[in-house]
Parts: sequence; structure tokens; C-alpha cells
Amino acid sequence: MNQDQVKGNLKDIGGKIQETAGKAVGSTEQQVKGLANQAEGKAQAGLGDAKENVKDAIDKI
Repeated sequence: MNQDQVKGNLKDIGGKIQETAGKAVGSTEQQVKGLANQAEGKAQAGLGDAKENVKDAIDKI
């Protein structure tokens, strides 16, 4: 795993917590921010996955 994968997964988890907290207190703003953080985290983790795949492909050469 690389840093982008770890940071992305953490941001995704944080976004899920924020969304859930927003639902619990009835804050649409927090729910939206949580969903945005989840999307950002998934994108960052995807970038990390791509970097890892390129690294693995280079290592095979």
C-alpha cells in the first residue's frame, strides 16, 4: 500500500462518519460534506491503486 491508498481510505471512512453524524443531528450540510469527503477519499485511493499497479508492472519488467 502507498500513502495515497491509506490517506484515501482514511478520508473515505472519515466522510462516512461525518455523513452519519450529520444524519443523527439532522444537519444536511454535514451529510453533504461527508459525502464529498467520501468521494474525494475514493478518488485518492483509486489514484493510489493506479500508482501501485504501475509500480508492479515496472517491477515485472
